[in-house]
Amino acid sequence: MNPPEPRRVLIATYSATSCSGSDLYTRDLALALLRRGWQPVVYTTVLGAVAEELRQATIPVTNDISAIAAAPHVIHGHHHLETLTALARFPGVPALFVCHDGLTWHSTPPRTPRIGQYIAVDRNCRDRMMLEHGIPESAVRVLPNAVDLERFQRRPPLPRRPLRALIFSNVASPDSFASTIEAACSQRGITLDVVGRAAGTATEHPEEILSRYDLVFGKARCALEAAAAGTAVIVCDAGGLAGMITTRGLDGMRQLNFGARLLQRPITEAAIGAEIDRYDADDAAKVTDSVRATAGIDLLVEQFIELYEELQTGHVPMTPEDDLRATAESLSHLSKDVQLARPTVMSPTERLLRRLYRWMKR
Repeated sequence: MNPPEPRRVLIATYSATSCSGSDLYTRDLALALLRRGWQPVVYTTVLGAVAEELRQATIPVTNDISAIAAAPHVIHGHHHLETLTALARFPGVPALFVCHDGLTWHSTPPRTPRIGQYIAVDRNCRDRMMLEHGIPESAVRVLPNAVDLERFQRRPPLPRRPLRALIFSNVASPDSFASTIEAACSQRGITLDVVGRAAGTATEHPEEILSRYDLVFGKARCALEAAAAGTAVIVCDAGGLAGMITTRGLDGMRQLNFGARLLQRPITEAAIGAEIDRYDADDAAKVTDSVRATAGIDLLVEQFIELYEELQTGHVPMTPEDDLRATAESLSHLSKDVQLARPTVMSPTERLLRRLYRWMKR
């Protein structure tokens, strides 16, 4: 007797190139779902290294929505246009949407009853959905970012004082805030490296290098991965400085994704030096213990699977007319964000959005 077919989840996301946190989130989510017996399928506008990695892992990836000939059981959206495209391709399928960003137009949440649950990766994204885009508070949950603990193995115990440090950021370069950090490190006899696009040292496999460092400067996903790998972490980036991740501040920082809302202090040599001087190998080890106990990708996927099952059980189908009307309203809302983001130049995407909106309002 043939075994039953696994349940399918369609992940709709803007890109699969490894150039952003949401790309890597998609990769880790899809791989973890596959391990749990689900069949993930990724629909993305831009193909790249992550798409190839997923294909090698037997996960279908396409940038042509019409190529997906079998309906999923649930749609998991990461970006506005791709999510609406998936909803239009598979009417009647329940969906959830994850907001990864507090500013970009493509992370604007679609407004349609087809989406039974909205997820924010931090409180900043939650507030964006509730306070800028009319998503009811009761429909939004915060599920903080996670890390693949198999990929990011824990390094040996930290030394009593840091000897090697890393700036882990795509915007750091020698003529940016990196020079200030370098000066503070140099005063303390700490060797500093920079890994990221702006410095010409980007890597697609940070898990292979983080264990070489005692102290990492970074934000968001970079900070979470470094903490999981066992380094001490100072949260900072071009936007400013938050400070050392400690056991006392960990929960609050994680609820804000070690991100933009925390970067409130200017990056000065004195401020960076003071944070370096807070280095405590024992406390950093406890931070890593906590991150590895609570922020693994498999724990996050368990929560998503529970949500998928709830969505399937409680889904109430919409009429085709109501579905189209909700899509039109969502596109209308998005077009305003696109116009504000790029007021003088209309891209092909913007022109398509406006034509589609006018057609659907007929």
